[in-house]
Amino acid sequence: MTITTAHTAHSRLMLLDTASLYFRAYFGVPETVRAPDGTPVNAVRGLLDFIARLVQDHRPDALVACMDEDWRPAWRVELIPSYKAHRVAEEHTGGPDEEETPDTLSPQVPVIEQVLDAIGLARVGAPGYEADDVIGTLATRADGPVDVVTGDRDLFQLVDDEREIRVLYPVKGVGSLDVYDGAALHAKYGVDGAGYADLALLRGDPSDGLPGVRGIGEKTAAKLLAEYGDLAGILAAADDPVSRLTPAQRTKFRDAAAYLAAAPRVVRVARDVELPEVPVALPRTPRDPEALEALDARWGLGGSLRRLLSVLAE
Repeated sequence: MTITTAHTAHSRLMLLDTASLYFRAYFGVPETVRAPDGTPVNAVRGLLDFIARLVQDHRPDALVACMDEDWRPAWRVELIPSYKAHRVAEEHTGGPDEEETPDTLSPQVPVIEQVLDAIGLARVGAPGYEADDVIGTLATRADGPVDVVTGDRDLFQLVDDEREIRVLYPVKGVGSLDVYDGAALHAKYGVDGAGYADLALLRGDPSDGLPGVRGIGEKTAAKLLAEYGDLAGILAAADDPVSRLTPAQRTKFRDAAAYLAAAPRVVRVARDVELPEVPVALPRTPRDPEALEALDARWGLGGSLRRLLSVLAE
């Protein structure tokens, strides 16, 4: 993807893990926030409020709402069949997997997309890839500082002080954020961004259907990475009869060999996804004022939309 803006060196790019944020908005804003016809719009309005606060507080020059075109890509499932398997809707009976979402959230997602498009905020996804992969690709290609906004720890692997890539991790709404740069990440997990993916795959993640290595928790994984450098170093140590790994640890890694062969491709975000060219500079005025006015009237976006437009106009 070519970022077709005045996105010059040292301009700040903000990348939103959009689904992570609208899920947070949905559960954080009361469902009593409704359109004139009574339809819940708490996720829509909450996300607009989130974006307004993020832009106001962090002043990015450009912003991309990164989307899940495929929340459970077949190529990841082929490598690890349990990947996100428990999230597939129980009533689903064929066709592409459908993620189980609350009944009153799913109808709000198309509205979110329409509103972002009418405002002129860049919205990017890629067939066969998750938003994480879009974020990884855009962060890798950026020529200036990058703020990744996500509630997903998997994206800590992108933290890179040299390239000024950090993660803004919402604690409560988006008004309270933990900022993860290299120092904060190391203080919390004992690894840098490059090591976080190895930590994550060793530890496993039940929420993503990743079993990890049995008996290797987060602290043990961090200690092993500190001693042996990376996953390859740990596996080499497991095969080295004079390394300091215990017999029990050697057995654990031997038993997890098939998982460890597949997990790196699943856990590590893609960084070379083919993406469309889109303008990513923050718009001062709406791209399609008439469409936005109609959406506002239909869905009652009220103060949430006005606040965002006001912040953008600044």
